[in-house]
Amino acid sequence: MSSQTADEKKAGSLQSPSDVEVDSGSQTGTQDEAAIAPGPVTQVDNGPRMLLKDQTQSNIAWIGSIQAFLLIVIGVFSGPLFDMGYFEHLIIGGSFLVVFGTMMTSLSTQYWQVMLAQGITMGLGVGCLFTPSVAIVSTYFTTKKALATGIAATGSSIGGVIYTVAFARLQPTIGFPWATRVLGFLSLAGLLVSISVMRVRTKPAAKRKMFAFNAFKEFTFTFFTISQFFGILGIWVPFFFIQTYAIEHGIDSSFAFYLLTILNAGSVFGRVVPNYFADKIGPLNIMIIACFVSSLLSFCWIAVNSKAGIIVFCILYGFFSGSFVSLPAPTIASLSPNMSVVGARMGTSFAVAGFGILLGSPIGGVILRSSGWVGLQCWGAATIALSTILAIMARIHRQPKLLGKV
Repeated sequence: MSSQTADEKKAGSLQSPSDVEVDSGSQTGTQDEAAIAPGPVTQVDNGPRMLLKDQTQSNIAWIGSIQAFLLIVIGVFSGPLFDMGYFEHLIIGGSFLVVFGTMMTSLSTQYWQVMLAQGITMGLGVGCLFTPSVAIVSTYFTTKKALATGIAATGSSIGGVIYTVAFARLQPTIGFPWATRVLGFLSLAGLLVSISVMRVRTKPAAKRKMFAFNAFKEFTFTFFTISQFFGILGIWVPFFFIQTYAIEHGIDSSFAFYLLTILNAGSVFGRVVPNYFADKIGPLNIMIIACFVSSLLSFCWIAVNSKAGIIVFCILYGFFSGSFVSLPAPTIASLSPNMSVVGARMGTSFAVAGFGILLGSPIGGVILRSSGWVGLQCWGAATIALSTILAIMARIHRQPKLLGKV
């Protein structure tokens, strides 16, 4: 999709996993879905840190958080507009903003400039791309929709690997500005492919509602949406902070940089394998399993201090957290009465969940300063655990039977 349509784009430099993912998705012509993922520049220990060396981690985290928040919350408008037949307008406008924001990031020298270019401009761009790119996949499949969405979502994870490595290699040799521009040109190439091949399969037969707030009258939809909010509060904590954690525990910074790449690599498989089983036993059932294991791994992270342990943690966490990107859309589709309201419902649900992205990493930065790593790790794990409980409640209301598909 022009996808993420993203978890990521951007300018590796001031980039975050999500940034990178987003773009990547976009580039692959799959979906920026992935971009949902996190954040900011905190991860990059060279270009970005030097550029924003006078800023705290919490301040830097706001850049990625606002970008990711806009990516999701703009779905309140982009989802219904997709349902109303404005897909081409959204994908072209979003593509322009993503590329323009990346290029402006390459010219940035101050915090407010980075915030405006990467946080707001690119956030608005991926916001136009994300929900429509996710929703269009389901219109082409009558079966195995979850698997199709998962395969589309892998584009953002693959992009997350390529973008971070590319920036790491380019920045020392050609500098931050041109390294960022190279990523901008890569985004442009991928987005042009997306624009040329992505087409709406069916035009809306009648005018549809702009919002789907009436969906909150349904217990299952409401509790699933709240579950997503709390899950996203904590699910991206390792993506934002694993590199800093590794460096403070004696791992060489040159290797620590690639931990984000390892997380994204694990997420590639985590967006396909669970989705394959989701078509068989239900996307919400798989989401619950993924939430539970992600929470458990987050608690286990407290005891991980060695290089080998951190690598294993990144692989496993990347795999299970991938479902937070690839399964919400199929789940919402399965909870909807018909396909005509899927776009509006996705936008409405994603908008609520988006506040979790907006608040997650800044809160994490504050907790890290006040309570240390254990406090941060426990907070992230606890929010995911709460997400699991809420998802179970939504599942029981929808399907009381233990082995029922939902």
